[in-house]
Amino acid sequence: MIALGIDPGTAITGYGIVKDAPDGRLFEIDHGVIRTDPKTPYPLRLKKIHDGIALLIERHRPQVAAIEELFFSKNASTAMIVGQARGVVILTAVLAGLELSEYTPIQVKEAVTGYGRAEKMQVQYMVKTLLGLPEIPKPDDAADALALAICHLHSYRMKRVLDRV
Repeated sequence: MIALGIDPGTAITGYGIVKDAPDGRLFEIDHGVIRTDPKTPYPLRLKKIHDGIALLIERHRPQVAAIEELFFSKNASTAMIVGQARGVVILTAVLAGLELSEYTPIQVKEAVTGYGRAEKMQVQYMVKTLLGLPEIPKPDDAADALALAICHLHSYRMKRVLDRV
C-alpha cells in the first residue's frame, strides 16, 4: 500500500509518500513541500496547493491519504487560513478517489515514537530511522507529512490484525 501524508499550510504544504512492503518494512517514495508566494492572490495560492497535490497523486498513485486533524490554537484567524488549505487538500484527495484518514498530533507521535508527547526532534529522528533515510527529512513540514503517512500505515496494519480476531 502507498500512503500520502499531507501537512497543509498556505505558505508551505508538506507531503510525504511512503510504501508499506509485504514484509512490514516502510520505504520513502518521495517527500517535499509545495510553497506558495505570499504576494500571490490567496485563491491562486489555494489552486497551487490543489494542483501540486493532484500531480503527486497522479505521479505516485497512492491508495490512501492521511492529514492532521485541525486543532484550534489561540489565533483563530491562523486556524481558519490553515483550515482553508486543509479543505483544498481534503477535496483534492477525495476527488482522486483516495481513502482519507485524519490523525491528531498525539496519535501521530504515538504511532511513530511510541509516546504521544514526544518532542518534534524525536519524531523526526524516528521518521529517519523507520524509513532508513541517511538524514532527517527537511524541511520540517515534509518530515511531518512522512510521519502522517507512517501513522496511517501503522494504523491500517493494526486494523487488519484486529479485523482478523
